[in-house]
Amino acid sequence: MRQTLSLPGHDRSLSPYALTGTPPTLPANPPRFNRQAYAAAHVVSDPFAERTPWGHAAIDWDATLAFRHHLWSLGFSVAEAMDTAQRGMGVNWEQAAELIRRSVAESRSVSGAGIACGAGTDHLDPVSARSLDDVIAAYETQFEVIESCGGRTIVMASRALARLARSADDYRHVYGRILSQAREPVILHWLGDMFDPQLAGYWGADRFEDTLETVLSIINAHPGKVAGIKISLLEAGKEIALRDRLPEGVVCFTGDDFNYAEMIEGDVRGHSHALLGIFDAIAPNASSALAALARGDVDDFRAILAPTVPLSRKIFEAPTQYYKAGIVFLAWLNGHQDHFTMPGGMQSARGIVHYAEIFRLADRAGALARPDLAVERMRVLLATAGVA
Repeated sequence: MRQTLSLPGHDRSLSPYALTGTPPTLPANPPRFNRQAYAAAHVVSDPFAERTPWGHAAIDWDATLAFRHHLWSLGFSVAEAMDTAQRGMGVNWEQAAELIRRSVAESRSVSGAGIACGAGTDHLDPVSARSLDDVIAAYETQFEVIESCGGRTIVMASRALARLARSADDYRHVYGRILSQAREPVILHWLGDMFDPQLAGYWGADRFEDTLETVLSIINAHPGKVAGIKISLLEAGKEIALRDRLPEGVVCFTGDDFNYAEMIEGDVRGHSHALLGIFDAIAPNASSALAALARGDVDDFRAILAPTVPLSRKIFEAPTQYYKAGIVFLAWLNGHQDHFTMPGGMQSARGIVHYAEIFRLADRAGALARPDLAVERMRVLLATAGVA
């Protein structure tokens, strides 16, 4: 019998909703993909810790690491300590460093487990940064933590650099220093200001065409140092423009949580690999779709992944930086954590109508792994919000 519950809409009315989705099927063994696929993973907060929830967050390490095992079991590599893990929005560098050390160590217990970790400058207050050398030193500090524990590095965008840089040459200088010192090839991260307003003007210009030239000049000036670049601008055309001009040996990772299905499938000119926050929420579905693509079944790939796109677009709607709330909401509905609390109290960043629509879209996408549990927990959230 299909579960039914009443959900609120934007017109403040309640309407009955009957679940129609089919829960995803989990593979017996991690499948093989023909795309590199990183899932940017969230952290699980510890609601019992005696700490100020909007200050120094507490992390439930057991639940956080268990979720990484969930992703590895589905064939994904983990993109660790990225913006999905609330870097600079509830999780500070000290906690991120501990997360990196624990996750890299944990990955060694899983055969073939992939992991790459974000290095940024978030322990450096952008206001107190005085020079580009301060930014370089901050990057070096975080690189050292990742490289010393054997992790692969993703170079995250820097709020401090965005504030200090006066030209594209300043970006070339900072990235040049960091890349020249990197022990292993890195993944660059081009994050749009829709994800972080403090990154406006990154790469030293406002026009995409100008920033594209700067990014390509940095990559071309350091052959062998850049394995790939993730681009998160939520515009397919811009990603394709970058992808078409990358030098041989440098891959494009889509970070487009609006258009990832078409970016991953690709066209006659090429395709993108994936490094996505939405994979956290739809991991079983995305795993099945990528496995279908690897065996040449494009129709199955589309049939599985296409229904998840409206869900992702809702989760990542403006203000996009609050998408983490939707990601953790689904982790709670699907039983990966026992509560819906987040570092920094981020669960309050979205309202009950937003969560109700995510619930509907997740069901239609077949992304509710345990429908009975999801309904039970959704009713709790509705009651907490005063929706009877």
